[in-house]
Amino acid sequence: MGKELFNNIPSKVEDLLRDVEIGKIGLPDLQRPFVWPDSKVRNLLDSMMKGYPIGYIMLWSSPEDYENTGQIGRNEKIYKQPDDLVIDGQQRLTALLAAMHGVEIRDKNYSVRRIRIAFNPLTREFAVWTQAYERNPEWISAISSVFEADREHSTSKFRKAYIRQANGSRERNGKDPLTDEEEDIVEQNINDLLNLGIYTLPTLKINSKADEEDVAEIFVRVNSGGTKLTEKNFIETLLAVFDNEVHDMIGAFCAESRIPAERTSYNHIIAVDPSHLIRIAVGVAFRRARLKYAYMLLRGKDLKSGVTSTKTREDNLAKFKDGLALATDLNNWHAFLNLFSRAGYLKGSIVASTNAVVFSYVLYLIGRYSYKVPPMKLNQVITKWIFMATVTLFYTGSTESEVEKQFADLRDIEDAEGFVSYLESVIETRFTDDYFAYTLPSSLEGSSANSPAWFGYVASLIVLGTPMLFSTAPLSQHFVVGSSGGKSSIDKHHIFPKNYLAQIGYDNDRDRNQIANFTYLDYNTNIDIGDKAPAEYVGEYRQKLGEAGYALTCKQNALPLGFEEMEYQDFLRQRRLLMAETVRAAYRKLCE
Repeated sequence: MGKELFNNIPSKVEDLLRDVEIGKIGLPDLQRPFVWPDSKVRNLLDSMMKGYPIGYIMLWSSPEDYENTGQIGRNEKIYKQPDDLVIDGQQRLTALLAAMHGVEIRDKNYSVRRIRIAFNPLTREFAVWTQAYERNPEWISAISSVFEADREHSTSKFRKAYIRQANGSRERNGKDPLTDEEEDIVEQNINDLLNLGIYTLPTLKINSKADEEDVAEIFVRVNSGGTKLTEKNFIETLLAVFDNEVHDMIGAFCAESRIPAERTSYNHIIAVDPSHLIRIAVGVAFRRARLKYAYMLLRGKDLKSGVTSTKTREDNLAKFKDGLALATDLNNWHAFLNLFSRAGYLKGSIVASTNAVVFSYVLYLIGRYSYKVPPMKLNQVITKWIFMATVTLFYTGSTESEVEKQFADLRDIEDAEGFVSYLESVIETRFTDDYFAYTLPSSLEGSSANSPAWFGYVASLIVLGTPMLFSTAPLSQHFVVGSSGGKSSIDKHHIFPKNYLAQIGYDNDRDRNQIANFTYLDYNTNIDIGDKAPAEYVGEYRQKLGEAGYALTCKQNALPLGFEEMEYQDFLRQRRLLMAETVRAAYRKLCE
């Protein structure tokens, strides 16, 4: 057996919470946003009261060569830098600190709030706070008040006040006061509540000899409450430990990206996660794509020498902050996201990969600030890049490896012209004649509602300004957020209706829901067509449009002329080819 990298240190809950409050243990408020519902906090306390096990805590000793210069948390702490970082058990410790000590937490929406758990000293019940428990004198509305009284050595005074209020309520309601036996029960149960502070919580401490690779491997293998921890959780911990102001800025940017407001990070393409900003900042500042490099850099490792030091950590953090400043600059952010609109992606629901947003933004910032590419040229090449990356799912599979290769290629490029030429060459290797003739039509052969090939086709119609089938209104106007209120003004329509296909022998949804059988129609047109056979409903609209109008709408919507009379499978084969040509036409327009 290999040498153990950890020590087993049985710990008391109150000791752990005290060490967190004084900063000896690093428990950043955003290591992971607190995702537990209050009912789970109640259940945790109930399990402890009943003597059940509640899991364990895992800590990592900080390297000995780190000076105590960092700031942790918002309040002034005795320890300017922790002796240990929480690797697993953050949610449990946060729950206990919030419920027992009344500390505010941040939830998954990055809002600050309190968790109040009520307790009944007569029945030993815990409950999530409500106004009803607040008004009921026989309930302690928040257990944090009991622990506060204990810290102030006024538990006896607290207990007497509780009994006095409970008896007063009973008298007002014509009930008998608490008996001596019930008062004894109250005292015992309040003491048992306070004794949760000496509840033993198994603690595993990874020693400082474990390097980043060891800890990362342990970190991603450990499960906490059924939720697998990830590298990005670990990186967020380091940020909160070494520069909480930066960590708060990331949290604020992420929160604002979800809430409609002017002059914020809000947008219609992506709800930003801390890992997105971390990747962008590390990509821009260090030309690295793998998250493992992020935590190495933020812990102070020189990637060339392998040596970890405080000086390197400070230098790396300064570079990271510079990269983050560019990433969170609202002028940069919104100027870049506008390029998604130019590429036909007007909202996030048709962007199949968040990595396409993240890493395309990295290239945009590198092009703008490192290579000084003129704005018009940069906007055009990045728009084409976005279109290529989203249609082809460029950033999927071994994304980090692919981006690392890009960064390696860029090291040999010295000027704006070389940068643009490099991106153009990569696009051309993807958008070949064979891609449009064979690969893309093959990608359209399926029934996935979230196919990037389908989304690419929709984006192409928007780029080309194509009206919807049997309409003069451009498809793009129906993708403007808020244009249709609560009910969508367009529907995804089966060109060969499902019920019609069932009648002619297609009883499998995969066959009926083929991507090539879809188009968008306005709501009223979709209702009007219903389940009619193609020959029937097309005949009606063909007469209204005239032959020239009919031929034009077929061409614009990638429909074979006379499709309504075609055999279904033949229609699908021909339409896939026409849809691929529509995507090619949109790309050519972006090249103009």
